[in-house]
Amino acid sequence: MMESWIAGVGMTPFGRHPDLSVRDMAEQAVRDALADAGLEAGDLGAVFFGNAVQGAIEGQYGVRGQIAMRDLPLGPIPIINVENACASATTALHLALAHVQTGQADIALAVGSEKMVHPDSAVSMTAFEGSWERGERDHVIDRLGDLGRNTPTPPEAAARETPHSVFMDVYSAFAKWHMAEYGTTERQIAAIASKNHGHSVHNHRAQFQRAFSTDDILAARLIAWPFTLPMCSAISDGAAAAIVCNKAGLARINAARAVRVRAAVMMHGGRRAPDDYANHISRKASARAYEVAGLGPQDIDVVECHDATAFGELQQSELLGFTELGGGGALADSGATTLGGRIPFNPSGGLESRGHPIGATGLAQTFELVTQLRGEAGPRQVDGARIALAENGGGLMGVEEAAIGITILEAAS
Repeated sequence: MMESWIAGVGMTPFGRHPDLSVRDMAEQAVRDALADAGLEAGDLGAVFFGNAVQGAIEGQYGVRGQIAMRDLPLGPIPIINVENACASATTALHLALAHVQTGQADIALAVGSEKMVHPDSAVSMTAFEGSWERGERDHVIDRLGDLGRNTPTPPEAAARETPHSVFMDVYSAFAKWHMAEYGTTERQIAAIASKNHGHSVHNHRAQFQRAFSTDDILAARLIAWPFTLPMCSAISDGAAAAIVCNKAGLARINAARAVRVRAAVMMHGGRRAPDDYANHISRKASARAYEVAGLGPQDIDVVECHDATAFGELQQSELLGFTELGGGGALADSGATTLGGRIPFNPSGGLESRGHPIGATGLAQTFELVTQLRGEAGPRQVDGARIALAENGGGLMGVEEAAIGITILEAAS
C-alpha cells in the first residue's frame, strides 16, 4: 500500500439551514476543499459520497452523490455512494484513501453531506430508526433495559423526560451500566458537556457557540436520564469534505500543508457479551490503528471522538486507551481533556456542540484535526499538536457501535 495524505479540507457551518439542500452544502464543502488544496475539480480521480438519511427524509434513495456533484466540472470519474449510519463520512474517507493507496487514482475526494432538519420533527427522528436492527426492535429495547437495570431512572426524573430519538435511550443504557459498574456520576458527564460547549465558543462553524457551566448543564431540560439537552447532539444540517492523495498526487499540491495518514481502520461491532467491556469494538479498532501507525495513546496530542452524548466522550477516553477502564470520569475531572490539558478531546466542541449531521460528522472531525495539525485553529489551537486521532461510530449492533472508524493523522514535517 502506498503512503497517503490529506491535501485539502472544507466544511460548512453546521446548524439549521432551511434554504440549503444536500447538494448546496456538499458543493460548498467540496469547493472549499479544492481551494484549500490548490486543485480544480478536474484533478479528482474519484468521489466517495457519504450520506445516511436523505432517502428516509427526502425519498432520495439512490444516486445521491451523482446528484450532489452534478454542478461541479468533474470528468466521467466514478462517484461511489457510501452509507454507514453515523460513520458514513469516515467510511467515505477510508475508501478514498484505499483508492489512492492502491494507485487507482492519485487524488480522490471524500465528502459527506446531510440535511436532517425538517419542519416535522417526527420526520427528522426517522433518520435514526434505520441504524439498528428494526426486525428485532422489541428485543433490542429489552436488552438495553436489562443493561441499565442496576441504575434505574429515578421516578421523579422519568416524569420529566422529553421526546427524543431512540439513540438517546441507547446511550442512556450504556451510561447507566457504566454508572453501576464504575461509579460514574451525572456531574462528571455534565462536566464533559460543559467543557465541549466551552470549546465551541471559539469555533465559528459550530452549531452552538455558547458556554455553559456544569450546574447549567445539570439544570437544563431532561432528555433521557441522565442526559439533559446540552449533553446531547442536536439535529443538524451540514457538509464536510477532504481531498486525499498518494505520493504522485502530493507532487501536484503544496506538500507543506498536507497531513500524513498514519492509520485508517474500520471494523464492525455487535459480537460481544454486554459485560465484556474489555472487548468493546472501539478498543479493538484503536488497538489495531495504533499497531498500524506504530504509535500508542501516549503519542496522541489531540482527539476528536464521537460524543453523540457527553457520555460517549467519557467512554471513548477509556476505550481509546487514555485511561483505564472505568477511569473516564476521573480523567474528565482532572482537566486533562480540556484545551491546555494533557490530551484535549473535541476542541471543535464535539457532536453535542459543533453539531451532528450524521453523514458529514466523520469528515468534520477530519477538518478539525487537519486544522489543528496545521496550527491554524486560532483560540482553540492545541499547542504543539503533531499527532491526532479521530474516532467515529455508527449505528447499533448488540451493545456497541455497528461500525467504527479510527483515523490517525500526523502533521507535515
